[in-house]
Amino acid sequence: MIVDALKNLLQSEFDVVGTFNDGLSLVDGAAELKPDIIVLDISMPTMNGLIAGPRLKQIMPLVRLIYLTVNQDPEIAAEAFRLGASGYVLKTSAATELLQALRQVVRGGYYVTPLMTKGMEGSFVKNFKQMKSKYHLTIRQKEVLQLLAEGRSMKQVALVLNLSPRTIAFHKYSMMEHLHITSSAGLIEFAMKSSLAPA
Repeated sequence: MIVDALKNLLQSEFDVVGTFNDGLSLVDGAAELKPDIIVLDISMPTMNGLIAGPRLKQIMPLVRLIYLTVNQDPEIAAEAFRLGASGYVLKTSAATELLQALRQVVRGGYYVTPLMTKGMEGSFVKNFKQMKSKYHLTIRQKEVLQLLAEGRSMKQVALVLNLSPRTIAFHKYSMMEHLHITSSAGLIEFAMKSSLAPA
């Protein structure tokens, strides 16, 4: 429903070449469509936007990424820009703000919802990129964490990522040790707070 509403909004001014319901199908299908800009969410099923974004940039180095999300955490926005974002728009903003972001990004600029940039001096992108991440996880760890947070077993995660269950267990327990988390429930809670799992 949301995808259709966004499509209708954007079609008045832009060619919408495709829509996807999860991050994995977005990464698999985007190259064939050759978009100039991709609007994606941080919290997408199967592969979240912070994992999909760098993969999309790897496949299509010139593509510009705009994150449309509910997440107002400056650290998450900083991570998005460090990973190659050109825009960061909150879903709670007026719909016209997404159009404004697209116009800005099409011209080669950057856009961040003004609510996120209050009190920042100078380039907001530079400000975001210079923020230090509290919890550095590898892309693979983020993938494993998201799939576990979606309720999949370690065996199911291994199948999705084409890895052995032993490798998944290694990643899981390495993350728990790195993050000082003592239970699986605590790890899932961390994933939810970090927007590594769909809300």
